[in-house]
Amino acid sequence: MRFQTPLIPARLIRRYKRFLADMRLEDGREITAHCANPGSMMGLAEPGVKCWLEPNDDPKKKLKYGWRLVDHENGHFTGVDTSLPNRALREALEAGEVAKLAQYTDIRPEVKYGTGSRVDFLLSGAGLPDLYLEVKSVTLSRSPGLAEFPDSVTVRGTRHLRELQAMIGEGHRAMMLYLVQRTDCTRFALARDIDPAYGVAFDAARAAGVEIMCLGTSISPREIRLAGAVECLA
Repeated sequence: MRFQTPLIPARLIRRYKRFLADMRLEDGREITAHCANPGSMMGLAEPGVKCWLEPNDDPKKKLKYGWRLVDHENGHFTGVDTSLPNRALREALEAGEVAKLAQYTDIRPEVKYGTGSRVDFLLSGAGLPDLYLEVKSVTLSRSPGLAEFPDSVTVRGTRHLRELQAMIGEGHRAMMLYLVQRTDCTRFALARDIDPAYGVAFDAARAAGVEIMCLGTSISPREIRLAGAVECLA
């Protein structure tokens, strides 16, 4: 998935109200960017961190910049926009690039299910059970090479696990896909200390038959693409 507009570098001044971030551009101007990430962004929102922003000229948008990446300035990047994994995954699914799911030919995003929720993707194919697929963006890393989820308490995420488990009970296939938006991590685990309830729901869902998949990403200021499997330690 290529960014629609070339990204520009900036330095973070502060993030506040979850969805706002003040930035300093290279020419010294200070602007406010939209931060499409409801999590804590632990370890990613320190003042002075190098960021990459996507400008826009959409008259319907109040903010003319979107915060897309953190640049760790060591050759590695983290994608902080939680909406991007779904876009990148949809491209990969439609191109048949996810081997374990390539047999599914009908890919529908944002389908209503459960108790008033929308599943990220509903996959179907001739002779195959429907597959309810939820995607979680993983950006937390507290130990070198290890990505963790969640980075804050997520009641919504816990509900999604329970709703996937309910789909198994109805005879469908269900999967939770953790997409690691960090290029410096090759392993994945649950941050059970941050949200114990999520860990309990995860264990129950997996025991009931919900499948777990962990994939990495290739990230640059030009694009975000799916990469290979990430070792799951959960």
